[in-house]
Amino acid sequence: MPNIIARLRIKNKSFEILVDCDKAVDFKKGKLDKSSINNILVTDEVFTDNKKGLRASNADLKDFFGSENISDIAEKIIKQGELQLPQQYREKAREQKLKQIVDFLTKNGIDPRTNMPYTATVVETAIKDAGVKIEENKDAASQAVGIIKQLESKLPIKISTKRIVITVPPEHTGRVYSLFQKVKKEKEEWLNDGSLKCTIELPAGMQMDFYDKLNNMTHGSAVTEELKND
Repeated sequence: MPNIIARLRIKNKSFEILVDCDKAVDFKKGKLDKSSINNILVTDEVFTDNKKGLRASNADLKDFFGSENISDIAEKIIKQGELQLPQQYREKAREQKLKQIVDFLTKNGIDPRTNMPYTATVVETAIKDAGVKIEENKDAASQAVGIIKQLESKLPIKISTKRIVITVPPEHTGRVYSLFQKVKKEKEEWLNDGSLKCTIELPAGMQMDFYDKLNNMTHGSAVTEELKND
C-alpha cells in the first residue's frame, strides 16, 4: 500500500504527517503500540499542508499539542485524526466489513416466518440489492441492527437473543464493566459485598465469545444464569 497523509484539525488548523498506510491503520485499530511510531512515519516532519510543503512551526506544535516530540504528536494525529485512505483500500475494507455483517446476521438472525436461518448468500444479495451503505470504520454488530430495518420489506430478519444474569466478584468488576457496556444491559445492581449483578441481552451467536471474554477477565469466577425469554 502507498504512503498516505494522516490529518488532524485542531481549532481550524490542520496538522499532517506522511505515514505508511497499512501500519497506520493497524496503529489506529490498536494492533500496534507506540514503539512502532518510527516505523509508521515516512518522515519526521509535521506539516500544515503537505502538498505545498508547508511545515508546522515549533511554536504551533507546542501550542496545539503541548509538545514538540514527533512520537507524541504522530500518535495523537493518527489516533484522533483522519487517514486519507486510497479508494482501493476503502473498497477492500468495506468488503471485509460486509462479510462480517453477513456473518453476524447468518449466525444470529432467523426468518421470523419460518424460524429458520438465512444463508450467507441470501443475506449478502439482499444487502447489495437494497443499496445498503457499509461503513468500514463502524462495528459490524451495530451496523447489522440498522441494516435489519432497511431490509424489513424484502428480507425480514429477527435476531435470536439470550437473556443472562451475571454476578461478578468485587475484585473483577472494574475490568468487566467495560465488557457490559458493549451489550444490551437490562438491569444493574451493586450488591452489599461489592459484587456486580447484571442482567444482559445479547445475540445468541455471540454467547460463546462473550463467555470466553468474561471467563478470561474473571478467571472463571463469574456466576451466570440464562433466563427464559418471555
